[in-house]
Amino acid sequence: MLYKIGDVAKILGISTDLVRYYEKKGVVAPEKGQNNNYRYYDTWDINFLIDCLWYKNFGFSIDSIADIESNSTYESLDDCLSRKAAEIEETARHYQLLHERLLRQQETMKTVEGLLGRCEITMGPDFIYYLNRHNFEYESDSTLQTISRRWLKYMPFSTRYFECPSDHTSGANDRYSWGFSLDRHYVEAFDVKYKAPVVHVESRLCIHSAFKSSGKNAFSPSRLDYMYKYARQNNLKPAGNAFGHLVCSVLDNNRLTGFFEAWLPIEEQ
Repeated sequence: MLYKIGDVAKILGISTDLVRYYEKKGVVAPEKGQNNNYRYYDTWDINFLIDCLWYKNFGFSIDSIADIESNSTYESLDDCLSRKAAEIEETARHYQLLHERLLRQQETMKTVEGLLGRCEITMGPDFIYYLNRHNFEYESDSTLQTISRRWLKYMPFSTRYFECPSDHTSGANDRYSWGFSLDRHYVEAFDVKYKAPVVHVESRLCIHSAFKSSGKNAFSPSRLDYMYKYARQNNLKPAGNAFGHLVCSVLDNNRLTGFFEAWLPIEEQ
């Protein structure tokens, strides 16, 4: 039995344009009506179009499918399927990491919510980072700009990282820096190669806490004063710059508010 292009489209649930495209690529060769310009497709043609849909659901592009259907040998098809299998495996791995990252984000939000303004002693994270902004001024260094472009592909696995000099309490010193950090777990997952100015920080003993800051440009190292106070009260000696990351920005009491997780390295006793 012969079918018009509209009938084929209805049978397969695809557009007539797609049927015409596969015809143009030589996948199907409908008969032309003797007395009109209608195309007539038989079950042979429809079988090939079904094959096209089969490959489409593996994620092959229309052009790739047309090439598979028109030009593949047994060996070349096997090679093509192997490449697609590797591609799907990599995509699945990436989405698994994305799923894990979302769960980690939710866990971090729960931790921060319960830790606001409170301090605990714990081992800090193992991570790499770089700084590209000091207070409100971004670095113009070309090396840092190149790193920034390269690190875009690590989002959302990277975090907005901040660092505050340990001497900020010595007066009217309100210096701080921003950049991006990447947890050691993701450094290994993506096999990230790094060198200066990217810095590796090993896990170390820290005062761990969380705070929030509401309003534009309200972030300040003074937000961490309570952590230094906690250190003094407990005879703990700071051993490096305080650091942390922005966890999220949300409305809190109708004000846009940033929630931050922070660590202050201390000497082991």
